[in-house]
Amino acid sequence: MLFATPAYAQSAGGGLAGAGQLIPLLLIIGIMYFLLIRPQQKKMKEHKAMVSALRRGDQVITQGGLIGKVTKVKDDGEVEVEIASGVKVRVVQNTIATVKNKTEPLEK
Repeated sequence: MLFATPAYAQSAGGGLAGAGQLIPLLLIIGIMYFLLIRPQQKKMKEHKAMVSALRRGDQVITQGGLIGKVTKVKDDGEVEVEIASGVKVRVVQNTIATVKNKTEPLEK
């Protein structure tokens, strides 16, 4: 004897279950945005503003750990940093991690 189970169509109320599964997914995406993406974008914006405000005489720390004083800011995204008396290195502006001592702008 053959056993056959008849297949019945799902009831019409199943459409609401799909929306119930979508709500937790949207909640997770919202939490990820506010906890990860938004703070990272804010940090990148602050770093970009800090790097663009670099001027001669600022004491900086690079991502490699070098501490030095900015001697020249070039237009092509480079900065010349003096790490010891008479020793100058060219550094890409985006690799500046922090500015320790900011020089005051010149009064006109």
